[in-house]
Amino acid sequence: MPLPPRWARRLLLGPGVVLLAGTVLTTVPVWALLALAVSPFVAGRLRPLRLLWIVCVYLVWDAAALLALFALWVGSGFGWRTRSPAFQRAHYRLAGWFLRALFWQARWTLRLTIEVAGADPDTALPGRPELVLCRHAGPGDSFILIHALVNWFNREPRIVLKDSLQWDPAIDVLLNRLPNRFLAPGPKGRGSVSEQIGHLATGLDDDDAFVIFPEGGNFTPRRRLRAIERLRELGHDLMALRAERMRHVLAPQPGGLLAALEAAPDAGVVFVAHTGLDRLLTAADVWRELPMDKRIVMRFWSVPPEEVPAGRQERIDWLFDWWARMDAWIAANRDGGA
Repeated sequence: MPLPPRWARRLLLGPGVVLLAGTVLTTVPVWALLALAVSPFVAGRLRPLRLLWIVCVYLVWDAAALLALFALWVGSGFGWRTRSPAFQRAHYRLAGWFLRALFWQARWTLRLTIEVAGADPDTALPGRPELVLCRHAGPGDSFILIHALVNWFNREPRIVLKDSLQWDPAIDVLLNRLPNRFLAPGPKGRGSVSEQIGHLATGLDDDDAFVIFPEGGNFTPRRRLRAIERLRELGHDLMALRAERMRHVLAPQPGGLLAALEAAPDAGVVFVAHTGLDRLLTAADVWRELPMDKRIVMRFWSVPPEEVPAGRQERIDWLFDWWARMDAWIAANRDGGA
């Protein structure tokens, strides 16, 4: 389904979510009774009631974020000063607060825990901009990464995202007010994608983190095979062979990283792997795992700018080397392995 224009999203989707959240809150006892009634017929630990609670929490979270963003818009002179440094910082603080609230609920409802293994001090101590490259696997891993960058490492992320995420009104409003890029997938406009990424990576401050997911989508076995086939179709047989040896990640697409490195030569590079959500590939998987009882482990590797290769092909090989290293770490640590 094509994304509606911005005016429709602002006038229809945003207010619609606020009204829906209000309706759900006033009728939640009825929905709770219905969920309890069907629970005996569903295997698992009150899954319908837990799912209802998750939906209610996310709706209220989205609506509360929209109301807070509306207040910031009014306070900025009806949008006049939203791009000023003070209001940009206010939006990052608001994002941090709402992400903390969301993951507090996730810990309580889903029994979800997040740990960092071997965190590099360069990630946690601002002093230079960082290009953050993360694998993409499992529901909500982008939320987890941004939560870590904002609330643990005091970074201000600039994110490259799929344009379909603008269906969520709070994400749409918040991230379009901050320096981010929503990119449409597919072959159209590919020549401009690198330009957009390079523009976004230009002028990074010492506490900025430029976030990109080089795989281009969540890992699934089918996508892994398609990525390998695409490399062969393009004549990159050696890269296809390397991608075949990586079992837990998709072959990275180097165009975004190359553009970002050209635009921010003084930035360090942080590679991020995580495990714990690897087996949640479909909605049925998520339903089966409720409550999740998941321990998510994240691993950060920080590379200073002087260790980044200079040549184009050297950088592509370097990216594949790191992705192979991340694949090996995932294999050793998935399901609480190591």
